[in-house]
Amino acid sequence: MIGVSACLGGCPVRYDGQDQKVAEIADLVKQKRAIPVCPEVLGGLSIPRTPAEIVGGYGFAVWQGKARVVSCLGEDVTEMFTQGAITAYQQLKEKGIEILILKEKSPSCGSQWIYDGTFSGTTVKGVGVATAYFLNQGLRVYSETQWLQEEAIKCK
Repeated sequence: MIGVSACLGGCPVRYDGQDQKVAEIADLVKQKRAIPVCPEVLGGLSIPRTPAEIVGGYGFAVWQGKARVVSCLGEDVTEMFTQGAITAYQQLKEKGIEILILKEKSPSCGSQWIYDGTFSGTTVKGVGVATAYFLNQGLRVYSETQWLQEEAIKCK
């Protein structure tokens, strides 16, 4: 069993009320081989919600108190992001999940790239808040692109 970003599994939990469904990942959820999780929703953020980005660093810096998660309206939502990551981890741990497929570029789930905090659409190398927490807890994290590439290699 693995964990996946709920939006990748077809759940409409993104900030804009949409999903980011990847058919192969949604199939894993349907087959009960994957558990969908959304740290932002678990942290109490609504659907839809105002877009947010990490300002002043990346996910690890948030946990160190050196960066914050801020909405495009200037609202500090750091606590909701950190609480959501902790709650998501607890749910994953209860199910014995150690491998995750998470949505790239998300301020929660990005595993290689996140937006730069300027709301300009610019990405920078870094991880999201939940990903940083999951990595610190010893979980293995893949982006949807990494996972699809590995699956393609296995099929060859």
